[in-house]
Order: sequence, then C-alpha cells, then structure tokens
Amino acid sequence: MIDSHAHLEQEDYSEDLDSVIKRCKEAGLIAIVTSSANPKDFEKTMKIAEDNPGFVFPAIGIHPEYIKELSIKEIDDQIVKIKENADKIYAIGEVGLDYHWIAEEEYRKQQQQLFRRMIQLAKELKKPLVIHSRKAMEDTIQILEEEKAEKVMMHMFGSRSHLQQVIDNGWSISIGPLIKKSKGIRKIARDMPMDKLMLETDSPWFGEDKRGEPTNIKIAAEYIARFKKVDFDVIWKTCAQNSIKFFDLPIKI
Repeated sequence: MIDSHAHLEQEDYSEDLDSVIKRCKEAGLIAIVTSSANPKDFEKTMKIAEDNPGFVFPAIGIHPEYIKELSIKEIDDQIVKIKENADKIYAIGEVGLDYHWIAEEEYRKQQQQLFRRMIQLAKELKKPLVIHSRKAMEDTIQILEEEKAEKVMMHMFGSRSHLQQVIDNGWSISIGPLIKKSKGIRKIARDMPMDKLMLETDSPWFGEDKRGEPTNIKIAAEYIARFKKVDFDVIWKTCAQNSIKFFDLPIKI
C-alpha cells in the first residue's frame, strides 16, 4: 500500500523518523509521498527522499495558509528550486485555497494568484497537482477548470456536494483516517469510481489521541472496503496502483 499524502518533514518525526519508516515497511507499505508545503522545508524533504530511495517520494508546493508570511522573493525562489529539481519531484503540492485560516479578501486574492501560478508550474513541468481546499471548494474547482488542470488529486476530499464535478473532470481524490468519523466521507468513498481513489494519512495529523503515522492508511482502507462492499485486499492493491499511476512512481507491485 501507498500513503499518497504525508508530511515526514514535520518536527513530530524529528527524533525517530527512521523508526517510523521501518514500521511502515513492516506494515506492508511500499511507498510514501511526502508533501513539503512550506519553502523552509524544501531541503529537509529532499534529504528525506534521498535517504530513502525507492520508498519516499517528494511532492513540493506552497500551502495557501502561508500566503501572509511569504515574500514574493521567497515564492519565486521556491519555484526556481522546484524547476531545478523537477526530475526528483513527483507532484506539485500541496497547493490550493484555504479560506478557513485566511479571512481577509486581499490575502484570499493573493492565494488565488499563487494557486494559478502553481497550476501553470505543474503544467509546465508535466507534474500532477495535489490540492488543498478548505472552505473554498467553489473557487478551487473554478480555478482548476479555468486553468484547464487535468491530473489532479483532491487531498482529504470531504465535499460530497462537489463530488460529481470532481468525477466529471476526471480528477482523483484521497481519503484518510477521517473516514472513521465522517458519514459524508464514507458516502464519498462509496460513490467515487475505484480507479480514482487513493489512500492518505496527512500524517503527523489525524492520529486521534497520538501522533499520526502513514500506517494509519489501513484505517481508511478498511472503511472504504466496507462501504464499497469489496475485500480489503482489493482496496489495498487498487489504491496503490492508482497512486503509482497518478504520481508516475518508479515502483511495481
């Protein structure tokens, strides 16, 4: 199985990342896509991937939450780094819109502008997009459609009212451990075409009362299997195959 979206660069893993990765392999994971969403984490993320070849694959972007604190130069420098390391990067993400943390219209407009730049960067480099959207789904979908984004994964997707638009656009979604608590996400998992489903954990978050780890994708897989009424092994394998295809990962199962 593959965790299609985690954050191994977070300080939560600073003391025992090697042990975490060992546990993941022992649990049957064959890959982790780790998302670096802040420019300050670029080098650390690339080093983690370098230290774990064939198992950890980086996605690099700029999270919309950081729009207030990043200068234009910092954004430009991040884009340059992404271009210079394009052969080692497997997706642009996570990028998108976040109206939960950013309420000011001025900064929301800046988010939208940055989002469009990230989409164009992904198209230029022929990389898939990993999308963050919180309380901004209408604008997120509109911008993706206007920019003619094609290879899109809606990370932690939970908006059932927008599911048909996602399906119609041929986009993918990833589902994490939140499915355990959310009836809406269970219905999304039930209704989403199997070939557009991936598993994620968004680790280190969503670990209930403790730190989350990529091994928690088993929670998502178990619930998806239950609500799609298929065997766990079908979800386990199919979602991995979907991740390999979406990110063009150099691994086989």
